[in-house]
Amino acid sequence: MSTGMGLDLLGRPNAMAEAMRRMDPRMDMPMPMAEFRPLFAMWALMMAAMMLPTLVPTLRTYDDLIRIADGTRAGWLGVLAGYALVWIGMAALFAGVQQALLFAGVIDMLGIATSRWIGAALLVATGAFQFTRLKAVCHGVCHSPMMYFLGHWWAGGAGGLRMGLGLGAYCAVCCWGFMALGFVGGVMSLAWMGIATLLMIVEKLPQIGHYILKPVGAVLILAGVALAAWPLIAGA
Repeated sequence: MSTGMGLDLLGRPNAMAEAMRRMDPRMDMPMPMAEFRPLFAMWALMMAAMMLPTLVPTLRTYDDLIRIADGTRAGWLGVLAGYALVWIGMAALFAGVQQALLFAGVIDMLGIATSRWIGAALLVATGAFQFTRLKAVCHGVCHSPMMYFLGHWWAGGAGGLRMGLGLGAYCAVCCWGFMALGFVGGVMSLAWMGIATLLMIVEKLPQIGHYILKPVGAVLILAGVALAAWPLIAGA
């Protein structure tokens, strides 16, 4: 079954996708996936789809502050706008990176790393980040936005925008690795980007979010090692 983008539901390329992967971005013909604006639009839509589920708890927390503190509806909209601005910026960053990697031959037209070593390195780097203090701090803010609001409270719409920008920045740092994993399995693969979204949502769950950071990191590192060693594993 096809996703309609040249990949099956498991993210494996079909014949059309294989033809796209072999295309050179420097060819003299229209290639939307080699141009910044289509890439930016694609990343902006993916960011919205991936991050909206993780934003809901933050907006609910601000709703509580409307009832029990001096939160306002304008402040709520400001938080949403600030958060959105950060992720629009991230979409532009990822679009620029993808375009640069494409023309450098590091990834193909589907956004998949052209070498298993690149994919393996990205998996290991993302997994290792799960063990860092930076990840723990940023995850703590995303996981418990109330603490951020209490420590960085600004009233009104402008205050909400300021807090939304801050929260969005923390979440961007927290989740960049999961976004970047698209370059392992393909940024146009619904399966791969769905897995990244699921990981981000599970990390925000109050009951288990803090407990899965390092296990997820260990799994990603092992996956990277397995990918690097795949020829040896397959030939065994």
